[in-house]
Amino acid sequence: MESRFTERMEAMIQTWRGSRRYTLFIAILLCASMLMPVAASAAYYNTYSTVTTLGNANDCYAAQGFAVGSTYVYSVKVNSDNNKAVIYRTKMSDGTTTLMTNGDNGSTYATYLGHANDVVLSSNDGNYYMFVVTMNAGSMSLVKLKYVGTTYYKVGNYTIKYDGADKAMSGVKITSKDASNINFLFKSGRTLYRGSLPLNATSGTINVTNSFSLNIEDAKVNGSTISNITSYAFQGFGYYNNTIYVPMTYKNVSIVLVYRNVSSASGTIQADPNLSFRVTSSAFPDLFEIEGVGVANGDKLWFSTNRRTESGDTAHDGVHYFNDFSAF
Repeated sequence: MESRFTERMEAMIQTWRGSRRYTLFIAILLCASMLMPVAASAAYYNTYSTVTTLGNANDCYAAQGFAVGSTYVYSVKVNSDNNKAVIYRTKMSDGTTTLMTNGDNGSTYATYLGHANDVVLSSNDGNYYMFVVTMNAGSMSLVKLKYVGTTYYKVGNYTIKYDGADKAMSGVKITSKDASNINFLFKSGRTLYRGSLPLNATSGTINVTNSFSLNIEDAKVNGSTISNITSYAFQGFGYYNNTIYVPMTYKNVSIVLVYRNVSSASGTIQADPNLSFRVTSSAFPDLFEIEGVGVANGDKLWFSTNRRTESGDTAHDGVHYFNDFSAF
């Protein structure tokens, strides 16, 4: 009896020891897995929703500059000669779109906005303004509009200079302002420039400095580089929370590259490999061109487009946002 009892006790002890070692082994594995870094998956967005289509008032068929506010977005369209521009205001919540009025003469177009390639909004002492880059060099390279509701008035124009020479810009955003100055980030191609302007100036010169350039060749969209990315056309750009969103287009494909920490950027900077956007449009095979982008209320990424089903199609330019993305 004593022998059998002893054998059973020894077996139980061995089982307990084995179980204890197994439990300890599992605990070590769990701890190790918690300490190991987890590779983040790249976020990629390639679907969108359309909020409104834009008309062609005053023979202005080409969508250009775009700006995002807290309630409305603003889209500029120009005619083929760049001597007429119209501005549409769209309510983001329901798509209601209004053709804005030129308060200086009562018409619904302006003759001084040139190509109007990009727009940025600003406010000061309860007044609301738009700054528009015309892509012209000289005293009309940047134009300031004051807007009240759906009516705008020209209140300023400025010369942009780089290294003492007049400089045309294709993009503009405001990075900061204080009681005295507005600080701008301008873009020409893949190069970004910094410049400032007195807060209430109605004319003058903005002397810009070369700040940084964008590497596009190594930029990844959905995890892969684009072999013909140098064939893509630059447009305006978006700015939010020290990050710029840069749209580029090739035929019926538009992408948006993301570059972070631009306040301290210098030299050539790299795109964020973990966030990218692309639309390849079979519905608009002739052209799907994102003209401008902007983040609204820290959330959706909005954009405007030129869209064509075929050459000569002018019926489908619109205002949209990327599905599922939030900048929060």
